[in-house]
Amino acid sequence: MLKTTIPGRLLHSFCIFFVALCIAQLGYAKTAVQQSLIKASNIKLSNSYAFDRCRALSKPFDENSPKRKAIIVGDSQGCDFLNEILENNYLSNYQIRVRFIPYPCQTVLGGHRARYIHPKNRRLCADKRTDNLHKARKQIQHADLVIFAALWKQEVSRQMPQIINYLRLKKKQRLVVVGNKFFGKITINKYMHMPYAKLKRLRNDVGLVSQKVNKILKNRVGNKALFVDPQELVCQDATTCPVFTDNLHLISYDGRHLTKDGARYIGRILFQKTTLKNL
Repeated sequence: MLKTTIPGRLLHSFCIFFVALCIAQLGYAKTAVQQSLIKASNIKLSNSYAFDRCRALSKPFDENSPKRKAIIVGDSQGCDFLNEILENNYLSNYQIRVRFIPYPCQTVLGGHRARYIHPKNRRLCADKRTDNLHKARKQIQHADLVIFAALWKQEVSRQMPQIINYLRLKKKQRLVVVGNKFFGKITINKYMHMPYAKLKRLRNDVGLVSQKVNKILKNRVGNKALFVDPQELVCQDATTCPVFTDNLHLISYDGRHLTKDGARYIGRILFQKTTLKNL
């Protein structure tokens, strides 16, 4: 039987080529991660992603559309939830609209708003161009699916039963309340020079505020709505949260608002691990 052997020089060349290929692939991966981080560090671009589609959907429902109606009510966290939906093509059987109520103005009832609004923000919140729950109620009552997603204050979260009652939703309407999320202090310059293995394991200290608020929301909402707790589902820990996805994509560019990859990542978790998947 003839033995086929690889000449030593050819084998040596092949090994060099293989090592070079691996180094090149590692270099490409590193460049891709760094480019992603650089892009996320551009606050103007990141804010544009976070808010643009939210603003574009702040309009009336199309009454001629055969699709069901869904409305997201809240602040920038509502915009994040919208991006989580759109990045994964969820709720494609709905026409989605947004009622954006700025965080300083809070999603609370008109008669009680003053106590939750800082004096410096009262002019903004009283402006006729600024949305509020009273203005939004009529459109909310015409939606099949109502989603509240905001950066909730503890004192506002305690008002959820009153807020729900104020809406006067019909039995056929579905109501979802999305709790707070926080990913800690984001330091992109530091991440640029960290090994991949460390980035994958990296978790930020996020404290207990979001957990406390979400506990209040869950108890106050009760069986009146589906409550979704992003902090618990994504972080799976009381005091720390991951900074990167499993594929080394930054989740949040500022600790609160999501990158495009972060929206896709979190959206999948929320819709796959809760009854949101049945909507």
